[in-house]
Amino acid sequence: MNTNPRTPHYPDTRLLINNAWRDAADGRTLDVLNPATDAVIGQVACASRADLDAALEAAQKGFEVWRSTSTVKRQQIMRAAASLLRERADTIAALMTQEQGKPLAQARGEARACANMIEWFADEGRRVYGRIVPGANMASHQMVLKQPIGPVAAFTPWNFPLNQVTRKIGPALATGCSFLCKAPEETPASPAALLQCFVDAGVPPGVVGLVYGNPADISDHLIAHPVIRLVSFTGSIAVGKQLAAKAGAHMKRVVMELGGHSPVIVAEDADVELAVRLTGGMKHRNAGQVCIAPTRYLVHESLVRDFERAYVALSEQIRVGDGMQEDTELGPLANERRLHAMERFVEDIRSRGGTIATGGKRVGDAGNFFAPTLVTDAPMDSLLFNEEPFGPIAGLRAFQNLDEAISEANRLPYGLSAYAFTRSFKNVQTLSERVEAGMLWINQAAAPTGELPFGGVKDSGLGTEGGWETLEEHVISKTVAVIGI
Repeated sequence: MNTNPRTPHYPDTRLLINNAWRDAADGRTLDVLNPATDAVIGQVACASRADLDAALEAAQKGFEVWRSTSTVKRQQIMRAAASLLRERADTIAALMTQEQGKPLAQARGEARACANMIEWFADEGRRVYGRIVPGANMASHQMVLKQPIGPVAAFTPWNFPLNQVTRKIGPALATGCSFLCKAPEETPASPAALLQCFVDAGVPPGVVGLVYGNPADISDHLIAHPVIRLVSFTGSIAVGKQLAAKAGAHMKRVVMELGGHSPVIVAEDADVELAVRLTGGMKHRNAGQVCIAPTRYLVHESLVRDFERAYVALSEQIRVGDGMQEDTELGPLANERRLHAMERFVEDIRSRGGTIATGGKRVGDAGNFFAPTLVTDAPMDSLLFNEEPFGPIAGLRAFQNLDEAISEANRLPYGLSAYAFTRSFKNVQTLSERVEAGMLWINQAAAPTGELPFGGVKDSGLGTEGGWETLEEHVISKTVAVIGI
């Protein structure tokens, strides 16, 4: 395991309100830990009720300015922010790796992908068109206007500190909404650096804001407040349902990107080496802490032993260590809670007679490192085949026919992402029609760019984050009909 890299400076993080960084009104802070060492590396300010009210007032004023800003000007500012993010990618990546744990290469890739995504949203914002609707009365001029819904409250997780903020700030700013984000206290510095790019690019005061603190207190206050008109959340299904219910009580629109439990169907005619290489890389990215990470490998019985051998070989070659080391491929889990969760899954598997084909244990005696793990012979009622592991653990089961595999893929209430490998066009058609997921990736790893819808079905969410579809979430359709007099 790689250890003891050089650590660059990590800053304390404050609240962004009205384009100014400030301490919490009551001075409260929380420690920020490095998950590779468990050391305290900084502090983050915790917003009080007074801070939240100031941020909401700024967001309303910022909205009135931003909605009246031309789409061309918005595009220019957003593109300038993307350019700054790209220039600062290495510095921001180092912050992310220290606070979140993912390898530097993955952190840099996240920053650069976010710059691309911001540019796409900036350009697409110029194409949010209304329409003219001919009617029965030829004297009436009927129009449908697309107008920004209002200030957006966003709640983002720690697993992708930049990506998840970008997926929310992009459509909000592109459509003329202001944006107030409650980012994760575990990973505060990289989202702060992202929003600084927008401030430096010239967004008017109040258009973007950033707060940290007690998640329940902040969500209760922001969601109920009349300034907020849309609530966007990424996180667990349980919390998402609670926030959606709160928003519904105030008749507010929601975008919910929730948990997943991605099946991987490897058909009888599949390329096993391709399936292992592509989904194995996806599984171990960010230490498996990815909502679209493969979890249930459903492999045709004729291929299952070859698949197991190839997956174990790949897993055992992965370099585990501190993400600040350039050759690290699998960094630590983000916090001690995730480490204990992995141990809980393994204990459950063993108690039910399953087999640990590789891994299944902590790596080292410091930090939150856990070995890449593959489980075979796990019963269907095991935790792994029913709960999202959110870590580097996957399960393998054999199937006899495609109908059986699809039935298992659709069994759970999750429906975010799914994967399949086949050489048959007939299978492609069948899988495309019958697999219940918001995203299906066939013969490839997931590639969720800004222009594609990103969202789930069933308990995995409401709405989408990506494509022109997410812009529609952020606008209202106003009918205007006029007869000249």
